[in-house]
Amino acid sequence: MRLDELAARIGGVLHGDPAVEVTGVAGVREAGPGDLTFLADPRYEEAAAETRAAAILVAADHRRFARPVIEHPDPLRAFFAAVALLHPPPPPPPPGIHPTAVVGPGVGLGDQVSIGPQAVIEAGAEIGARSIIGALVYIGREARIGTGCLLYPQVVIREECVLGDRVIVHSGSVIGSDGYGFRREGERHIKVPQIGRVVIGDDVEIGASCAIDRGTLGDTVIEHGTKFDNLVHVGHNVRIGANSLVIAQVGIGGSAVVGKGVILAGQAGIAGHVAIGDQAQIGGQAGIIASVEPGEQLWGTPAMPLHQAKRVYAAIRRTPEILREIAALKAQVAALLGEREAAGRGGTRNGDRVAKHSPEES
Repeated sequence: MRLDELAARIGGVLHGDPAVEVTGVAGVREAGPGDLTFLADPRYEEAAAETRAAAILVAADHRRFARPVIEHPDPLRAFFAAVALLHPPPPPPPPGIHPTAVVGPGVGLGDQVSIGPQAVIEAGAEIGARSIIGALVYIGREARIGTGCLLYPQVVIREECVLGDRVIVHSGSVIGSDGYGFRREGERHIKVPQIGRVVIGDDVEIGASCAIDRGTLGDTVIEHGTKFDNLVHVGHNVRIGANSLVIAQVGIGGSAVVGKGVILAGQAGIAGHVAIGDQAQIGGQAGIIASVEPGEQLWGTPAMPLHQAKRVYAAIRRTPEILREIAALKAQVAALLGEREAAGRGGTRNGDRVAKHSPEES
């Protein structure tokens, strides 16, 4: 695509040769001739000045670069738009039911639904218009899938679970697996029935190989706009508020309540029955065993306030140096004590007699 056409389509202002053509996109260090790259962080200005890219997306001050630039108030967002133009996604599969798919009785299908090879849709399920059901997907009885959803191959949606509109679920994820509920009787563990559902709001994305457990009696709820990374586990009866981010390998114990706009970073562990307030941020590998106030930032294992965790980690890195300083201080103290003891033994004696001093002299 010519640079003048690209700039017009992404809403940018071109400075440079309009006839230059770009054929792809790449990071500022990896870009080669024909690529478009971007500068959104001042730390990469030097790399941008040395890039081999055909053109650079910048926020302002294009004069420092000796190659064509496209100015845009949000260069990263403009870059994403350019990616979509230069690397369009593959076309969706055509609407219809693949001959190898199994569709049970009473299934409701909206307009332009696509059901891929060897998918299984159980009795009474409903799938909204324009949804795409990939190969080998399983949708349980009376489950409901909204409009415009995308279920990648080998997704499992268990019975009676509900997905809102425009939900994306990546391969290998299981929505509605049984919650981890057992009652101890003697030496045995007796399974507690798990008869609730999972209810997922609109515009939610679930990464690959996630497991979201159904409620024991009530529902496990993921509110609209929340995004999961891969390998996330959500226990039974958990509620996650709208527009939260749940990042790789997070585990959330049963009946925990996560507020709106929360960030749970990779490998964070949330104990059951705790509450995470709105807009809280939990750092990677943090272990949360008590409720967290809205807006609080916690980090570390065990989790602690962010400013305290930074001081603790800084001290840990200085441990060898601190130990050397302590050893040196102990040696100095021992030397001073030795000098005082020696002075106490010999400093006041005159031959065999102890010197006598008046109070004034003392």
